[in-house]
Amino acid sequence: QVQVVESGGGLVQPGGSLRLSCVASGSIFGIYPMGWYRQAPGKQRESVATISYGGTTNYDDSVKGRFTISRDSNKRTVYLQMNSLEPEDTAVYYCNIRVLGRDYWGQGTQVTVSS
Repeated sequence: QVQVVESGGGLVQPGGSLRLSCVASGSIFGIYPMGWYRQAPGKQRESVATISYGGTTNYDDSVKGRFTISRDSNKRTVYLQMNSLEPEDTAVYYCNIRVLGRDYWGQGTQVTVSS
């Protein structure tokens, strides 16, 4: 079994920053792709940033230049540094790890950007 736990969400003013953390644990042997997704009210879940097992990163166009995904040396912790936050970034942010073709998700952490 694999567990995924996110933390670091909260309320921030436009232009502010937040750092999300995600820890994956359990039956994980090796390095697997991980990523951050978000879902705003009334919208579908969308990819925000992903990092491959080799460290290659990909970003949605809406966050390029503002968000940075990184991985800890243990390979099971990923971070999402979010700068220059905009009200449109308000959503529940979910962490994902894909282990041997199966997706595991965390419970999500709320990010609200508002003045």
